[in-house]
Amino acid sequence: MTTSLHPAPPAAARARAAAPRARFTDLVAAEWIKLWSLRSTPWTLGLATLFVVAAAALAAKADYDNFPFYEPETQREHMFSLGDAFPQEGYLTLMLVAASLGALTVVSEYGSGLIRTTTAAVPARGAVVLAKAVVTAGVWTVTGVLIAGGSFAVSQAILAGRDAAVSVTDPVSVRAIAASALLAPVCALIGLCLGVLIRHTATTLVTATFLLLMLPTMFSSDKRWSAELGHLMPGIAWNRLTTDWMPPPHPGYYPATVTESWLVLAAWPLLLLIPAVLTIRRRDV
Repeated sequence: MTTSLHPAPPAAARARAAAPRARFTDLVAAEWIKLWSLRSTPWTLGLATLFVVAAAALAAKADYDNFPFYEPETQREHMFSLGDAFPQEGYLTLMLVAASLGALTVVSEYGSGLIRTTTAAVPARGAVVLAKAVVTAGVWTVTGVLIAGGSFAVSQAILAGRDAAVSVTDPVSVRAIAASALLAPVCALIGLCLGVLIRHTATTLVTATFLLLMLPTMFSSDKRWSAELGHLMPGIAWNRLTTDWMPPPHPGYYPATVTESWLVLAAWPLLLLIPAVLTIRRRDV
């Protein structure tokens, strides 16, 4: 009678070995459930939408009441129409909210310790970050489209009473709506990547606030080197894309080009996502 030198593995081990590996779509579905399991998610998205659209309505109503309004040097009466559709105060708030919620999708797991369970279940940590990025980008893109379309429609409906509205088919309007819709997912992805890199809630939120809102104010447009650095900021790039007219460059004024501004919005999430994926693969959680 002989005895096997390799005893059969326990039933639990056999079950683990037989279980299929999680597909990327499974990871995306899991992150989707995590995001919407938080009661704050729909409230945050809804209130952000209402705030930005209301800011656009108030800006349009103010110009409606004070019409005619024009810049004396250009005599362009309607150049404020897109400014009313995409007001600075509304979209700066949106940038902060999107970056904060994007960061919380990661740092909340670090704070609660859930990240250890997640990485134990899915050893491919980089895939987890990419799944979070897909869900974050998708949710905020839809939200951004709703906000941009709503703020444009409401503001132009008000200004139409003064024959000061711009058409949605105007190329500049299309560009401004697209840029405003993309600003939210760009900032949300920046917050998410910072959360992966920093891992601490307060530090991540302070860093995101400084990077998106405070740092751009430190650059001036009257010095070329300072203006060029300022053009690398997402908020300044968005502002350029939503402006319907700018004077040509001259000494003391160096605006960014439209192409440069599109590249800046595309580059920020991509350049931060790469180190975020590489870092989480190598760092203990």
